[in-house]
Formats: sequence, C-alpha cells, structure tokens
Amino acid sequence: MNDFDSKDFFTDPSFIPDPHPYFDHLRSECPVRFTGPRNVVAVTGFEECLAVLRDTATYSNINAATGPFPGMPFEPEGDDIGEQIERHRPEIPLNEHLVTMDPPQHTRVRRLLGGLFTPRRLAENEDFMWRLADRLIDTFHESGKVELLHQYAQPFALLTIADLLGVPEEDHAAFVAHLSTQTPGAMAEDGALGTNPLEFLDSQFSAYIEDRRKNPGKDVLSILAGSTYADGDTPEVVDLVRLATFLFGAGQDTTARLITAAFRLIAENPDLQKQLREDRSLVPQFVEEALRLEGPVKSDFRLTRKTTNLGGVEIPAGTTVMVSLPAGNRDPRRFTDPHEFRIDRENSREHIAFGRGVHSCPGGPLARVEARVTVERLLDRLGDIRISEEKHGPADDRHFAYEPTYILRGLTEIHLEFTPVSVTEGSAHVH
Repeated sequence: MNDFDSKDFFTDPSFIPDPHPYFDHLRSECPVRFTGPRNVVAVTGFEECLAVLRDTATYSNINAATGPFPGMPFEPEGDDIGEQIERHRPEIPLNEHLVTMDPPQHTRVRRLLGGLFTPRRLAENEDFMWRLADRLIDTFHESGKVELLHQYAQPFALLTIADLLGVPEEDHAAFVAHLSTQTPGAMAEDGALGTNPLEFLDSQFSAYIEDRRKNPGKDVLSILAGSTYADGDTPEVVDLVRLATFLFGAGQDTTARLITAAFRLIAENPDLQKQLREDRSLVPQFVEEALRLEGPVKSDFRLTRKTTNLGGVEIPAGTTVMVSLPAGNRDPRRFTDPHEFRIDRENSREHIAFGRGVHSCPGGPLARVEARVTVERLLDRLGDIRISEEKHGPADDRHFAYEPTYILRGLTEIHLEFTPVSVTEGSAHVH
C-alpha cells in the first residue's frame, strides 16, 4: 500500500531520490491520468508521450518550462482556448524563449539555429571537446580522485556551447561562474520559481551580436547575427540574444547531468566498464542506453489548447499535461526489463530523452558527441574508475543526492576515485 495519490509530485521531497516507483504506479493504473492536488494530467506511457509530443495543434508549449507554476493568468473558456493562450502569452514566464513557442512562431525562430548545428561546425566543435576534456582532466588527474559534476561535467558542457557559439575565450570563466549555479525547476516551499536564470546573459550576448552586425567575421556569432527568417526579415537583436541565452541555459545543465549519470553506471558496474575499455565501438550504444535509463529531463509540460481524449481519458482545454519522458523510456510495453541497463538492447535509440517532434532538443546531436568524447577520454586516462566509499558509502549502502527539482533528474555531486593512466600507457585517442 502506498500513499502516492495523496502526495504532491511538485513539492514533496520523497519523490526526488527515485521517482520511478511513482511513475510505475501511475502507468500501471493508467498511462494517462489526473494526479495530485494540482489536477495535472501525468502521461507515463511511451506511445502516449509520443502522441502528445507530436500533436502541436492540441497541446501548446506555453507552459513547457514551468509546468503548473505559477498557473495561467486566465480562466479557460470553452473547449478551445487557442485565442486565449495567444492573448495572454506575453504574461507567461519564459514566453520569449524557443521552448515555450508554438508553430508557426516556433518554426520561424528555430530555423535560425540551422547555421549553428552544421556538420562542419559540429566537427570543429568536437575537436575543441577533445582538447577541453584533456585540459579539465589535467586539473585533477594526479590526485586519483574527482568530484565529476563540478570539476568536469559542468565546465565541459558549458564551455562546449561557448565554443559552438563563438563566445570569446576571455569571457569563458564568467559564464562558468554564473551558469554553474542555476538549476531550472528547483522546488520552493510555496512552489514558486526563482527569477529567470538567463537574464544575466542578455547584456553579454546583446553586445556580441551588435558588434558582429557592425564588424562581421567568420565565427558562429557572426553567422547568428547575420541570419534571417525564411521570409527574408532580419531578426531583432533581442530575439537572437534570447536564442543564444536559451541554448546556454538549456544545454549545459542537462548535458552535465547526463555525463554524471553515465559515470555512475560505469563506476558501479566493473563488467560494463571493462567492456567499454576493450571495445570503444560500444560507446555510442552505451550513451543511448544511458539516455533511456537515466535521461536528465524528468518532466516536460504542455497545456491543452482544446478539449481532447488521450488514452481514453477526456482532458478539458486549459489542463496542464506532464509528459514524463523517463517514464515513457521505462514503459515495459516498449522496452523489455525496462529498469535494467542493457548495452545490447536493440531499441535503446527509440528513447524520448530528447523529446520528439518539432520541439525535440536541438542540441541532441551535440549532447551525444559530448557524452561520447567524455566517456572515451576519461576511460583513456582514468583506470579502474570507482565510486568513492568515503563520500557515498559502501557498494551495498550507497548514498547519492539528487537535485530537488521536478524538471531535471541530476546528481548534486558524484565523487570518483581512479588510478591515473599516462597517455602513453592508455589507448589514447589521437586527435
């Protein structure tokens, strides 16, 4: 007997260490159901999650970044509130960012990213990643121990995006100092969200983009500054700034959490670690299965534009829908033995850790490369990677803390110990 139904998923800390028993409970009753005191519809089935993610006509992204907080600034009227959503859109938190936009505006703005994620630019960015990985590893290599989140994963993810966008290297330290402290969707006693964590960056990117419009170069910021909409119109500086700041805010934290989750798996499973060391061709598949099992985004949200029926459940217009990506990724109807890590799982890549449809994560390809480079380079230079028993307890009684947020799933820290390997000894990646 459990008391899940009397608890509030958004504020109750008991859900933080492991939300999957709750998700399993919901899915076993119905993969689409109303939950808790906030009357949020939780979607926990794989196919049902896909249906929501792909249907932008029925489900609006207006509340994607915040969920049920602070609530809509209007009372839904009737069975179609599309006009109400648009009328009140300027009042919704983070309405100016890509994640909360709906087509056709979303389509128009996302097109501007085309110049950033080109194969050539991603290849150049990967070259930077290998160098950055070594630079960060050098700072802790001789000690034989590392707190991976703060000493490696966060600066690695953040500086990778800084390089992709062309942020001047002399400004990198300031970005790390500020953005490493932000956690989206952090819980507060009254359920309120903090201030927009991206506002700090606006002045930085405004200056960069205005400078590139006056003095264009060949860097990515110049490409962004010179980009146009499909109809030929030139975006306002503020619109480009918002796009750049959102990439920073959304990309660095999620990728850092993916890296730490991946290394918890590697450090806790010596046989898996041995497999990966002996056959590096398994690394991409390892990353996909890690994304399926421990994806960093716990909840995505939508607002029903119109009254609809999903999985046999009628959902009125104006209802907050929580798309539980990790629950979909552990749906036994889609994945056999869903709570087990299997490096030979044939359908791992079907996961929805990056979402699906028009709002799928634009940085997904980048995150995959970041994880692959990190796994390969740490395996090159760190031998016998293991969890610190001093910090996290013995193997049969581990203690890990997770960020108190309903949006992300991420360790607050992970302490590893290892045997330093010189690059001449290891199977070093030549790059």
